[in-house]
Order: sequence, then C-alpha cells, then structure tokens
Amino acid sequence: MAGVDVNTLGKCKRFQPAWSPPVGTEGSKLKFYNSLTRQKEVFVPQNGNRVLWYSCGPTVYDASHMGHARSYISFDILRRVLQDYFNYDVFYVMNITDIDDKIIKRARQSHLLEKYSSELPALDQLLADIAVAKQRLLVEAADPLGDWLDTRANAESVDNEIFMKLPRFWEEEFHKDMEALNVLPADCLTRVSEYMPEIIDYVQKIIDNGYAYESNGSVYFCTDKFDKSEKHTYAKLVPEAYGDSNELLTGEGDLCISKDRLSEKKSLNDFALWKTSKHREPAWDSPWGKGRPGWHIECSVMASSILGDSLDVHTGGFDLKFPHHDNELAQSEAYYENDHWVRYFLHAGHLTISGCKMSKSLKNFVTIKEALQKNTARQLRLAFLLHSWRDTLDYGPNTMEVAMQYEKFVNEFFLTVKDILRLVPSHGIAAFEKWNQEECQLAKSFDEKRAAVHSALCDSVDTRGVLDSIRDLVGICNVYIRGKRDSRTPPNRALIQSIAAFVTRIMKIFGAIEGKQPIGFPQSGECANNLEETVMPYLTAFADFREGVRKVAREQKVTAILDACDSVRDDVLPNLGVRLEDLEGQPTALKLVDRKTLLHEREVKKQEEEKKRLEKEQRKQEQLEAQAMRDAQRKTPPSELFRSETNKYLKFDEKGMPTHDIEGKELQKSTIKKLLKLYQAQEKKYNAYLQSIPSSNGDS
Repeated sequence: MAGVDVNTLGKCKRFQPAWSPPVGTEGSKLKFYNSLTRQKEVFVPQNGNRVLWYSCGPTVYDASHMGHARSYISFDILRRVLQDYFNYDVFYVMNITDIDDKIIKRARQSHLLEKYSSELPALDQLLADIAVAKQRLLVEAADPLGDWLDTRANAESVDNEIFMKLPRFWEEEFHKDMEALNVLPADCLTRVSEYMPEIIDYVQKIIDNGYAYESNGSVYFCTDKFDKSEKHTYAKLVPEAYGDSNELLTGEGDLCISKDRLSEKKSLNDFALWKTSKHREPAWDSPWGKGRPGWHIECSVMASSILGDSLDVHTGGFDLKFPHHDNELAQSEAYYENDHWVRYFLHAGHLTISGCKMSKSLKNFVTIKEALQKNTARQLRLAFLLHSWRDTLDYGPNTMEVAMQYEKFVNEFFLTVKDILRLVPSHGIAAFEKWNQEECQLAKSFDEKRAAVHSALCDSVDTRGVLDSIRDLVGICNVYIRGKRDSRTPPNRALIQSIAAFVTRIMKIFGAIEGKQPIGFPQSGECANNLEETVMPYLTAFADFREGVRKVAREQKVTAILDACDSVRDDVLPNLGVRLEDLEGQPTALKLVDRKTLLHEREVKKQEEEKKRLEKEQRKQEQLEAQAMRDAQRKTPPSELFRSETNKYLKFDEKGMPTHDIEGKELQKSTIKKLLKLYQAQEKKYNAYLQSIPSSNGDS
C-alpha cells in the first residue's frame, strides 16, 4: 500500500509520496547576427561570463557626425543589454585613430593656415571691416586654401608634434559628444600613437611567420600566401570582394596610392602593414627605416595587446567590413597562427539623411552637436532603438517625429502612474485590494509582454521588437486605468507600479533614462533625484485647496473665481513645470513635466483654439452669406429669374419663361417642364416675400 509501512508492532506509519520535478520549458538563448556566418548564432563567450569586446573607434580629424552616432549609440545599446540585462561581465576596448592619411593632410593644412593667418599684415582702424572680412574668408575657404598652402609648402620640414595637435582637439570633442549622447565610456581606450613599439614588434612577427615582406622601406601583407595556407582564409567577411582592387585601394589611404607605392607590392591584393614616411609626414624609427603604421594594423595590435589572441566580440560600421576588418582578421590570425581571432563580428547599419548618403558635397552633413540642437539625446536614442541596429537608418524629420511621439506616449504613461501612486494608499490594509478579472487579465498581459521583450532581446537584441511590446503593454495599461476612472474605482497600485517599473528598467538598460528614479523619465534641470518627493505634498495641498475654492465658486456661480482658477492651471503652473488636470468626480491629477514641453503644449492648444475660432467665424460668415443669397433670391420676381441667364437663353415669353436657347432653337418640352417647376417654386418664394413686407412695416 502506497504511503503505508506495516511494522512489527502492527502499527501503520505514513510517509511522504515520491515527488516528480516539473518538466518545464527551455528558455530563449541570446543570439547575435554574426557577420562571419551571415546568420544568427547562439552567443557563447569563451571564458564563462567574461566578454572581451573590441570596437573600432573614430579617426579624429573633424567634428563627429550622425554617422558616428549611428555606430556608437548602437554599440552602446548592445553593450548595456549584455551587461545590465543578460548580466555578462563585459570588458569594452575602443581605439582612437590619431595617425591616418586624412589626419596628416588636415594637420599640415591646419598648421599652415594658422601660420598664414598670424602673418597677415596689420590693418589700421580704417580697414577694420576689411580685416573682419579677411578673417571670415580664411574660415570659409579653409579647405581650398589649405590645399594650396600644403602644395606651396612642400619644401618645408615638419615636426611630429604638429600631427598630434589636431587629433587631440577632435578627440576631446568626440568624448564631449559621446557624453552628451549618454554613451558609456570605454573600459580601456587605446591610441595608435601610443602603441608604436607594439606595432613594430607585431609586424616583425608576421614577417617571421612568412606572411609579410619588406619592400623599399615599407612592409606589405601577402594575401596570396596567407589565403593558400591550409589553416587560413582571406576575406572571411566579404569573400566576394577578394581581388577588388578599387576597394583595396580605399584601405591604403589617399597618400599611399601613387604609382611608385603601388609598384612596391608583389600583388595589388597586398596591403600595407608599415609605410615608409614621405617628406612632411610623421615618422618613427623601425627595422625597415623611418615610417608609420598602415591603417589596418593598428586595430589588430591594440586589440591583441589588451584582449589577447581571441576576442569574443568585434564591432564596427558596415562600411568597414572590407577591406579594413577582413585585413584585421588576416594579419591577426597570421600573427597568432589561429583561425578564430574574432568569434562574433557585429556591424552597425548605414545612416542616410532623408534617403541620401550623408556628404558635405550634398550639403546634408549633420554633426552630433547640430543634431542635439534639434532633438534631445533620448529622442535620438529612441530613433535608433526603433530600428534594427544592423539595418540602414534614415535620419530626417519623419524618423525623429516618430521617436518624439513614442517618447511622449511613454512619458504620459509614467506621469499618469505617478499621479495614481500619489493618490492610492501605499501602506497598510488599504494598499492591498482584491484582484478582480481586470487585474488578472492585466497581469496576464504583463507576463506575455515581458516574455515578448525577453524573446526580442534574445533575437540579436531586437530593440524595435522590444519597443513594440512596450507600446502594446502601455496601451493595455492605459485602457485598464481609463476603465477604473470611468467606474470611479482606484487602480491596483502594486500592479500598475510593477508595470511602470518594468518599462523604466528596460529604458534604463537601453540608456534612454539616467538616474536612480524608480519610475519614469527624469525631469530636466532636477536639482535632486527626490524632486517629486519634495514638492508633491505641497502641490497636493494646493490642488485640494483650489478644488475646494472651485466647488464654492460653482455653487455660488462666481465666474470670476472660476476663471482665476483656470488661469492658475493654464498660465501659471506650466511655467513652473506642473501640469494640473481637472477630472470630473475625481481628485485633481498632478504631473511634473518639463517646462518647455508644457509651454509648447500650451502654445499648440492656443493655436488649435484660434484655428477653431477662425473656422467657426468662417462657418458663421458662410451661413450669413448663404442666408443673404436666399433673401436676395426671395426678392427676385419670377419673371426675372431666367432673364439674367443670357448665356443660355435668347428669347422669353411675356412671363419671363425661356422659349429659345442661345442658338435660337426652340426649347424642348422636357426642358420647358423643368424650367416651369423652377419658375413656380420662385413664384411661391416671391409671394411669401411680398406677404412679409406689410408685417415688417407694422412691427416697425
């Protein structure tokens, strides 16, 4: 007998039955779209929870633009999700390219422009305006003037230091832009100029391994020998680009594509690891003579120096796949003699401006600072979150309008929840109400949307899918809140608070919310995180007092007091960043909102009211004009009804009825019949008008 044991004394002893564990379901696993396989792969770090991540940084020779924002905000979102949602221990390394052909050329030009400008002859007060114009000309014509000065100064020698000034300035500006965008700083930042000894040693080992050769003071990577090796493959990311000489040349730099340089190579497919420096270029001593590093070698050396022989994640822009990233892979795997220097290669999609490639020549070049003058960092981030990180993103008014509307939608939800939390008890028996069918259904929807969010994040961090699920969840919650208001019953505080806290958490993980506040977007200009805690008791007391005044004013019909209460709500409080909403039969809603937002809302409301007023006046005017036309028609004798239509009729009878058309033909009987009906109708109107005249005269 189950559960029973008969002992020697004849007594029954009961014991616990066997327990069966639940079967359960296997949870979703994080997958990334891996450029190395062109499909989504399960993410498996090589060392437990530790993730070694290298990201290609900027070449700092000019202002950071929205193309940079596309990459670095996208990677920041991916990094935050791995760290804060999946709880990986991410070590994030990024480089700064401060030695490059573009930098060399721009640095020389900037140096010569400064020198040229400082040597301008002094102008007296009479030529002050001309002096201002000259200085402005130097700024506006910097690029062509710099090219001319650079050509003219070919004989001059330059010091390495002039090539450091320009990148230092633009690197500083880059960091300011990233901070303004709320992009997390790298755990480790590397600069090419600081890794010259490591670069030289790295190149030498590649030579020793047989995959590179020296030629005329430069060192080139032999792609053919590498690709023919059994354990190596060249162009892993874009194999179809192998042999594309045009693409390969773009990776060599503007200063290194002359005929003499190209003739140094054994094959056009080979690329430079070390370049012999020409006149007026920065130079460092090496076993092959004075020179400077090639573009691709820098990332391999700096990433390897910090992260070792195999990275978990490497990120960069889509346009860097070939030749830059393919060359990185080749030279690194040639150095380590392995085939797995990078396990997961993630590439951010392109950014276009209103459908076009961003370019100074197209006059659609947008710097990050310019973008932040039009929209907040959160709005820019939301625009990126509403698109897949690996797809092309079109930056323009339409894209930003969608992001702004999404922000407003979520923010209104946060404000509504905060107002509910202010009014519904948070402690004791009153804080816990029975869950009815509405609460059970809302909780079920909450569970479903949380699962959908998790599934989307596992699906190569599909932020667009996450935001869609959050939009659905907020919409469902809003319906629940409206239903409670209509039934004059309080919403379930704990459930609403949990949903709002979840949405806030996801927004924090995405970097769209800073600060420690448990719910909602922070108010701009907050002096402390507990601003709402501090001011809400006072605002609540004021709102209750105002409601009492309004009640008395309505009872005694004192419209001046009601108008004053409305003025406080509509004109005074918005300037203080407070939105007060009068709800019929319920406590007044109080919400802390950004002052600029409230003033904008007030202006839009005034414009809408003015539009409605003008439309009403126009309708009234149209009605008056229509009435005037009807009155004028009533005063027209039926004999004159058709006589004015000389473009239709030629002859009329004694009553004024048309008999012939404009061509002199007699009208058909059917036409005369229709005209007779109009004639008779006008006759009735006219007779009624004549009868009204004596009545009007009698009244006066």
